[in-house]
Amino acid sequence: MKHFIAVVVSGLAALPCSAAAPSYEREIAPILRVYCSGCHNDRDHEGDFSVETFAKLRQGGAESGDPVAAGDAAASVMIRRLKSHAGDHMPPADEPQVPAADLAVLESWIAAGAPGPAVDASILQSLVVPQLPAHLGVMPVTSAALAPDGGRLAVVRGRVLSFVPAAAGKPAATPPGPTTGVELPWRATAVHFSPDGTSYVVAGGITGLCGAAELHDAATGGLLRSFGGHRDLLYDAEFSPDGRLLATAGYDRSIRLWSVSDGVLVRSIDVHNGAIFDLAWHPSGSMLASASADETIKLWRTSDGVRLDTLNQPQGDMFAVVFTPDGRHVIGAGRDKRIHLWKLVSLEAPAINPPVHSRFAHESPIVAVGLSVDGQHLLTSAEDRSLKVWSVPDLALEHDYPHQPDQVSAVTALPDGGFMVGRMDGSFDTVSLAVDPASPIAPAIPPAQPPVAAAARTANPRPVTEHEPNDRAEQALAVLLPAEIKGRVARAGDADCFRFAARRGEPLLMEVNAARSKSQLDSRIEVLDAAGNPVEQVVLQATRDSWFTFRGKDSTQSDDFRLQNWMEMELDEYLYAAGEVVKLWRYPQGPDSGFWLYPGSGKRQTFFGTTAVVHALGEPAWIVAPLPPGSRPVPNGLPVFRIYYENDDDPAQRLGADSQLVFTPPADGDYCLRLTDARGFGASAQADAFRYTLTIRPPEPSFTVAVEGKDPKVSPGSCRELKFTATRIEGFAGPIRIDVANLPAGFTFHGPVEIEAGQQQAIGVLSASVDAVEPDKESESAVVVKAMASVAGREVVQEIGSLGDIQVAAKPKVTIAIASPDASSVGQPPDEPLVFTIRPGQTITARVKAERHDFKGQIELGGPDSGRNLPHAVFVDNIGLNGLLIVEGQDDREFFITAAPVAKPCRRLFHLRTTADGHQASLPAVIHVLPAE
Repeated sequence: MKHFIAVVVSGLAALPCSAAAPSYEREIAPILRVYCSGCHNDRDHEGDFSVETFAKLRQGGAESGDPVAAGDAAASVMIRRLKSHAGDHMPPADEPQVPAADLAVLESWIAAGAPGPAVDASILQSLVVPQLPAHLGVMPVTSAALAPDGGRLAVVRGRVLSFVPAAAGKPAATPPGPTTGVELPWRATAVHFSPDGTSYVVAGGITGLCGAAELHDAATGGLLRSFGGHRDLLYDAEFSPDGRLLATAGYDRSIRLWSVSDGVLVRSIDVHNGAIFDLAWHPSGSMLASASADETIKLWRTSDGVRLDTLNQPQGDMFAVVFTPDGRHVIGAGRDKRIHLWKLVSLEAPAINPPVHSRFAHESPIVAVGLSVDGQHLLTSAEDRSLKVWSVPDLALEHDYPHQPDQVSAVTALPDGGFMVGRMDGSFDTVSLAVDPASPIAPAIPPAQPPVAAAARTANPRPVTEHEPNDRAEQALAVLLPAEIKGRVARAGDADCFRFAARRGEPLLMEVNAARSKSQLDSRIEVLDAAGNPVEQVVLQATRDSWFTFRGKDSTQSDDFRLQNWMEMELDEYLYAAGEVVKLWRYPQGPDSGFWLYPGSGKRQTFFGTTAVVHALGEPAWIVAPLPPGSRPVPNGLPVFRIYYENDDDPAQRLGADSQLVFTPPADGDYCLRLTDARGFGASAQADAFRYTLTIRPPEPSFTVAVEGKDPKVSPGSCRELKFTATRIEGFAGPIRIDVANLPAGFTFHGPVEIEAGQQQAIGVLSASVDAVEPDKESESAVVVKAMASVAGREVVQEIGSLGDIQVAAKPKVTIAIASPDASSVGQPPDEPLVFTIRPGQTITARVKAERHDFKGQIELGGPDSGRNLPHAVFVDNIGLNGLLIVEGQDDREFFITAAPVAKPCRRLFHLRTTADGHQASLPAVIHVLPAE
């Protein structure tokens, strides 16, 4: 069998002492290869000079000419440059230098006439190596492939390709010995069958020298053709889905597409900055993906080699890439221990394919992946011998297999849904698809229990007076609930403990009133079980690592949280830092911004009873998934945080230094509340200086709503905003509907509007007709603003007053309107608002039109908040540094609306508002968020 690579194998010998000319092949070529060919080869010919062949060496550079003066070493440019102490010295000072012994060999060769080789071949396709004894054990499995008919398995170990009979997709029990099968001319790294099963390709090469792929007949094993041209080891060779093209890539950073039928090179793609470890074809054959050591996965249009996207979110070498069988997603994994999943939005035109998941999966780099035949399960293996299977596309852990005998280096999907795994110890085996009934790291918390009955909520708390000794749980003062306890922290380090009975799932509110009553106490409360142990509230498993990248954060700031790896984060995810848990509310908008945290304005809110603290620049932080108390998550290389029922300052930051905690008992029984000063302080000379009132009772969820924009002045034919802000009390998180009734003639409130569940604000618009007149006091007083919500199973309606003095303002200088992308719907009747539809993860376009009555300047429409009253996780996108605006001299512009993946289905009114002419607003349009596809 002939191969395109010539390998010279012999023992290394010392330089002979005779006067015979040194051998070019054995002594000169190795020197040129080590010290010169890195910069001077046929590909990187610096100075137009290559030493890759003898002919190219003697041809010399464009300016210096032949560097060898045969018979006169001192006159040779090569020797002069090697010995020079000036700026023309070669190799450069920061590169390895030619040793004196090798320099003497070069001089001897030139003095002897510089004889050339018998056959002038590239010095990068031949190698002089010492002869080594054969490996006696079983070589590692580096690749495996199942024939399309499922009848046999091709297994690569080192330089041996073996074929193993397979029954129902399962290999034979006894692996072949190291000498069984086809011996290859070089170490192989990949094997794949053609789609029709008539041939197979095996790829590999010689490290640092050359890479090649060979096409063999599947029936006879005969060599059909070779695909060379690579300057280093190949890591992969993949058939296109129709079998007409072959893609090869490896350590030389080059992708080559070949015609399988005749071996002709179709095109070469040389853009990666690191080795290419894996290739994958899209099921359509129109796209190729490449995974590289430059920490990217790149997508290519195969018809012309155009790069369609660079998926650059990974933070380490990418070792594996695969498309899902439906062609809708691409998955990558590698050194950063994560599984990355992107949604494909375009197969033909360059586009940004959004990341969907970046899941920390293992405690060490991921080395191999396999996608099940149906595309619903992903098997991953890591350097630490761990093996796990994940659901696709949500990447939830389905099963953690026992640690393997050795690292799994090859994964092949089997028709029955399982996988074949090959290991570094040379063994291979089948693993069945195992899906646990409940994933041990599924990000889920048990559903909240229904609110307590109305009678229990309204019961009057029993007065209790605290007395000593009650420092320890076993000394706790027994109290009947609901209770209102009057007490004081008597001394430094004092603790006051109170024992109470509670029922599983029935929440209790624990609140301290001290600082609000001018006490010096900075309270801290915690819940213990009957034995005095802390009660676990939630387990938080980190799923992504991060840190603060721009300035520290004080304990109240809710905006501009700039975090490393922020592109991997999603809205409504929890962020843990230094014991505090917060929740991501809005994406960064532009390069000079960070996340906004809940509640979206004012002081930030914390979760799980944690307390807001100061954070330093560079301080570590983690995105965490909440798990039920007592969970033992599968390790993924990131920390696990156990949060107990305790609180220093109330999570909403409305009570100052006073504590507030909602405790949901995990079981019926006795519990203990321990109250201390967070600083360890206590009373000294003033006995009542550290007094407090502690209330323990069922929560009484409720809300209040404030109106911003009263006494509105509305221009005829235009609109003004009304903003409604809710204060949520004692755990109420449901939606709140706002409406305005009994408006004077000529005025319309476009509603009702809704404050979404868990959110704080809604913004509506009040419009005046072109013929509106100033209302009288009687009609103004008839206006009623109502807030309605379902609280603890009952409908609550709150009248929150009128709008005050409603006035007709001067004629507007500018009016704005929302239009469809082609601007065809300007002037839409108020009772028939324009409707836009969008799905989670989608971006749509719209237009804003301006009518300039007496205004010539630029019309500013806001920054990140430019989409007024859009649903949570839906926002105006791509606003740039200057925000959304219509420049001077123009009357309209296109804008973009994006729905984040977490956006929930709804119909909602939204509008735009300009800062021009006293904040004129548009009539509302409807955004209809459809369910995710």
